[in-house]
Amino acid sequence: MLTVKTFTCNMLDENCYIVSDESGKCVIIDCGAFYDEERRAIAQYISDTQLTPVHLLATHAHLDHNFGTPFIYDTYHLLPEYAEADHGLMENLPRQAAHFYGLTLNETYPLAEHFLTEDTPVCFGSHTLYIITTPGHSKGSVVFYSKEENIAFTGDTLFRFSVGRTDLHGGSMMQLTQSLHKLRKLPPATIIYPGHGPISTISDEINANPFMQ
Repeated sequence: MLTVKTFTCNMLDENCYIVSDESGKCVIIDCGAFYDEERRAIAQYISDTQLTPVHLLATHAHLDHNFGTPFIYDTYHLLPEYAEADHGLMENLPRQAAHFYGLTLNETYPLAEHFLTEDTPVCFGSHTLYIITTPGHSKGSVVFYSKEENIAFTGDTLFRFSVGRTDLHGGSMMQLTQSLHKLRKLPPATIIYPGHGPISTISDEINANPFMQ
């Protein structure tokens, strides 16, 4: 059984997830921890629950989902894993900081040694997260899906009754629509954990999200 712990981070209320199972292994998804208290809370939870982080995963390469990457690398020696189509965005996190937040990043942001693809699921403990490529919010957006637990981490592709914006660099409403069509094929009871906001289910989104029609 998977345990999902949510940390709401930074100035955009981004959802960082710590996902673990009975093995004590865990993956960290979208560590947007910007403030010191957010980073301390994540480290304290991992310590208190005696977890061993084995993967740092990113649904996409926008800065609000990756503010905490240096902290995770320095603390747990994990490099981020993301789709190659977003590598350019990940290389330009300092530019994103200056353009969108008026910030100068004083940390070194590590880059991936290998990229996520649909052919290479992420394994940890007794569980597997399958990669669903979902371009639209960014070129390299992905969803992490657990068949065993019927849950999906949708990043900024799919929110409760909404979707991520497509007017940023690499965004495409046409691609997002195609990606949402892929997500419609997941079992209706699938619980979605989005990049911002509350959880939902695929059935609720099909019934009430205008972008899923």
